[in-house]
Amino acid sequence: MYEYKHITLSKVMLSFIDVLLLSAVMGFSIYLSMPLVLKSGTGAGVLKFLNAGAIGILMFLLADIFSNATPVIYNGALYGYGSNPLADAVFLVSFIAGFGILYLFENRSKEGLTASRTALLMALGIGFQNLTEGLVFGSTGALLGLSGAATVILLGFILQNMTEGFPISSPFLGNMKNRERQIVGLLLIGGLPDVIGGAFGYYFDLKLIGLFFDGLAMGTILYVILPMIKALFSEKERKLRNLAYSGIFVGFIVGFVVNLI
Repeated sequence: MYEYKHITLSKVMLSFIDVLLLSAVMGFSIYLSMPLVLKSGTGAGVLKFLNAGAIGILMFLLADIFSNATPVIYNGALYGYGSNPLADAVFLVSFIAGFGILYLFENRSKEGLTASRTALLMALGIGFQNLTEGLVFGSTGALLGLSGAATVILLGFILQNMTEGFPISSPFLGNMKNRERQIVGLLLIGGLPDVIGGAFGYYFDLKLIGLFFDGLAMGTILYVILPMIKALFSEKERKLRNLAYSGIFVGFIVGFVVNLI
C-alpha cells in the first residue's frame, strides 16, 4: 500500500515548501477559535449549551472520519464485493487501541479523567484525524497542484479545523483562568499533525497509515465524549436538559455545514 511517487517540480504546480506552508495554514487555523474559547463571564446555561455544541461537533467528526475511511475499507477487494480484509484489520486494531488504551489509562489512575487529561486526549484524537487530513492534502497537492480537488480539500479542512479548538478546550469551560498557555499547547497538538501529514503525503501514498490514524482518532474521541455526554445529562432541570439537546443538534449542524462548504 505504500507507493512512492517520483515528484519533480516540472510535473507539479506546488513544491514541497508550498505544501508545507499551506498545510501549516490548514493546521494552525485551529487557533482562530481562541477568542471564543477564552471568552469569560458566561452563564451556566450558556456553558451547558457550548459544552453540548462541542459534543455535537465531535459526533459529526466521528461520522466524518469514518466516511474518510470507508473508501479504503469498502473497496470491493473481496471478489468485487465487501471490504478489504487487511484494511479491515488495520482499522479494527487501531480503533480498539485508541479506545482500549484510554480505558486502561483511566482505570489505572486514581484521579481518572481530569479536565486536563480529557483535553489532552481530545487534542490527541483530533491530532490523529488531522494527520490523515495532511496526508490527503499533501498527496493531492503533489499530483494536482492548487487547483480542483486540492483547493476544495484545503478550504474544507481550514474551515473544519476552525471548529476543532472548541471541543479540545471544552473541559475547561467555566474555568479558563490561567489556562491560556495550556490551551495554546493543546491546540498545537491538534493542529501540527496537518503539517506532518502534508510533508509525508507529498511523497508517499499512505492509505493504510491514514486508515490506522483514523481508527485511533475514532476510538479516542468516542471514549472521551461518553463521560462528557453523561455529565451533560446529569442535570434534572428540564430547561438545562433542553439546552443540552439543542446544543448537540446545533453543534452537529455546524460541523455538517462547515464540512459542506
